[in-house]
Amino acid sequence: MTDHALHHHHPHTAPLSFGPENGDTALLLDLDAEIFQEHLAELTAWLADLTGLAGGAPVRRILDVGSGTGTGSFALLRHFADAEVIALDKEPHLLAHLRDKARDLDRADRVRTVAADLDATWPAVGEVDLVWASASLHHMADPAHALRQAYAALRPGGLLAVVERDGPPRLLPDDLGVGRPGLEARCRAALDRRHNETMPYRGADWAPLLTAAGFAVEAYRKFEIDLRPPLPESTRRYALLTLRRIRTGLATLETPVDTDDLSVLDLLIDGEGPQSVLHRDDLTVRSNRDVWTARKPA
Repeated sequence: MTDHALHHHHPHTAPLSFGPENGDTALLLDLDAEIFQEHLAELTAWLADLTGLAGGAPVRRILDVGSGTGTGSFALLRHFADAEVIALDKEPHLLAHLRDKARDLDRADRVRTVAADLDATWPAVGEVDLVWASASLHHMADPAHALRQAYAALRPGGLLAVVERDGPPRLLPDDLGVGRPGLEARCRAALDRRHNETMPYRGADWAPLLTAAGFAVEAYRKFEIDLRPPLPESTRRYALLTLRRIRTGLATLETPVDTDDLSVLDLLIDGEGPQSVLHRDDLTVRSNRDVWTARKPA
């Protein structure tokens, strides 16, 4: 899955904010695809096996719900050689990036992008064989509405995969050698409190919602990912952008975060500084992914 690796700008030139004006989000998503490529390969291979269980109808059309830069789209196309992907996302700059990647990977004829607000009425995409929703449903104001739309789009016997993760990956050692131990855990806890209010479905058990939407829940798997040194050089760039995004999130909290913690975090995300994560060789990547698969009754 090495074709996830793109030509990246050196991250220390990126500003601290995230958004379409600087491309940090697109770069972070691409690095995420690269770092977790083995997990993606295992997950999509499992889905490829599941899709053939009920009648064996081939997968020709895949709907990627909240596609971002196409991490799921391109991983799935590797397993479904005759399929095309319709990528739905509300961010035009991410869809443009996805189209550029599709062209670079010689997949342009197999990928179609559609800009859509997934909390509103979904665009007419025709009947699909597989719906992939990775780290997208918890962002929606009404996930039950989104699941009903996915159900309507699926052919009878078609499969839906819901993939969620437990927040940003854990990257740092507990004792950084600077500041108080436990920095990353405190930062995550502070952001989790806000996310529990603004995204109540984050960390939810999706099985009851899937059943309520008419699906037959077929399987559930938890993937525990624990990558240890030595890790690829791209891990440092990924850590830098992940921590910058966390720092941006902490700056928006109403409850102030410990100023000493913020100072240490600023040292870690200074791409030029001696304490920068770009210079550390003790980074890890630890993350849990929960996957539910559900079928539309034939």
